[in-house]
Amino acid sequence: MNARLDLFTNPVLGKFIKHLNSAARVALDAGVPLATLELVELRVSQINGCAYCVDMHSKDLAHHGETTVRINLVATWREATVYTEEERAALALAEASTRIADSAGVPDDVWLNAAKHYDEEQLGALIAAIAGINTWNRINVITQQPAGDYVPGQWG
Repeated sequence: MNARLDLFTNPVLGKFIKHLNSAARVALDAGVPLATLELVELRVSQINGCAYCVDMHSKDLAHHGETTVRINLVATWREATVYTEEERAALALAEASTRIADSAGVPDDVWLNAAKHYDEEQLGALIAAIAGINTWNRINVITQQPAGDYVPGQWG
């Protein structure tokens, strides 16, 4: 499979991606565990059918020491017993935020549960991470970026 566009040689997308990457870094400094952010990004990518991002985030999680059980069960996190209450709140927020058309927005109970576990700065980081990965998913799906060749850490 070949991509429809080269994201890095396209003059518009190249500039956009540079800004998107800079914006994504703010989420890393707000105190949300990296594993939680990666699990959220993996789950959103699964929902959106972004093969490139599923490949990337599952490999990054493994590279950072996450267990295969937790990586493999993220698609069914509600029934899995391997996630903390904080992670479950973040995953619920990620799903509701990604599927906003399905429920006319993020339900109050999902938001209140997330707010119970995360302070305002951390909620901002989760929102930034969710918005960012949704953007990446759309870019990759539209341009049909192939998956399977990602090497952990290759993007910094």
